[in-house]
Amino acid sequence: MIKKVLIVDDDQEMLLSLKEGLEKYNETFSVLMAGDGLIAMEKLRKLPISLVVTDLKMPRMDGFTLLARIMEQYPDIPVIIMTGYSTPEMQQQAREGGAVGYIEKPFMIEDLARKIMTAMRKESEGGTLHGISSGMFLQLIEMEQKTCTIRLVDKLSGKQGVLFFRDGELLDARINGLQGVKAAYEIFSWDDVTLSIQNVCSQKEKKIKSDLQVVLLEAMRLKDEAVQAEEPKVLTEEKRPVEKAPDQAESQKPDLMKNIRSKVERAIGDRCGMEDIRYDSSWDNLMAQISEIGESFGAGKLKVGYLDIGESNDFILLPGKKTTVISVNPKCPRDRIVQVLSE
Repeated sequence: MIKKVLIVDDDQEMLLSLKEGLEKYNETFSVLMAGDGLIAMEKLRKLPISLVVTDLKMPRMDGFTLLARIMEQYPDIPVIIMTGYSTPEMQQQAREGGAVGYIEKPFMIEDLARKIMTAMRKESEGGTLHGISSGMFLQLIEMEQKTCTIRLVDKLSGKQGVLFFRDGELLDARINGLQGVKAAYEIFSWDDVTLSIQNVCSQKEKKIKSDLQVVLLEAMRLKDEAVQAEEPKVLTEEKRPVEKAPDQAESQKPDLMKNIRSKVERAIGDRCGMEDIRYDSSWDNLMAQISEIGESFGAGKLKVGYLDIGESNDFILLPGKKTTVISVNPKCPRDRIVQVLSE
């Protein structure tokens, strides 16, 4: 994967000279240009940038302000400072501000290229994996309580994303203009990714409040809904299937739902917190994937699942030919209901 390096300088001749001089390294990284810090921030919002090289003295937004903004909003992106007006105080300020490198003008192109490649190598110091499902791998990150930054590329769309973990806990996610849980939902929908692991996490704040498992499950559900929405909603008369008489299993559905409610109410009482029971096939693929994950970790067959996605109701899911979804009050005796339904 060819990485993108953003070079920021208000001197257009300098920019063009650097771009031309660094073309010999285009099998490793490509060069993007920005004339000042504001333009650089706009490119950072829209594009997956791996590294920034910035001058210090620029109009509108200088290099130190740009460095501070990057450290605040994109802490995983390394920054190299270049300047023609270097002082020991400037070098110290750059290091304390988070810059990973410092180079004085004039310099040899090879020296800058060496600093760029050294900084970018750290992105994959923990290894690189190809052709895997992001969800399955991230389960292991959580189980092993790893602290790392993971960069992913979706082979189908070419999109790139970043995930931040500290002690196995998902702190944040970013993909192009998205950040937080919405970015995580999209990243977790990718089935075939290449990912690289950096064994540090520069993200401090936990911007994703939900647990990893909850985010993964919701991402799978949203993906299934999107797939179903793309299917034709209206069949032509020629292709419309002949309606069949309901089979015995279909006719027994109301009885099954009634039996579930009766079973729980007998064990817990009529104030058990169940509000609705229904069949919902949009959960079927999700339940199948959860079952596969459980079997891969030797957890056995899935009997019942409890899902809290931050809505007014929580959900209990029962696997079957069609998934049974039970809406419950979040204050319900969750563990007791799950125990009863598992028996």
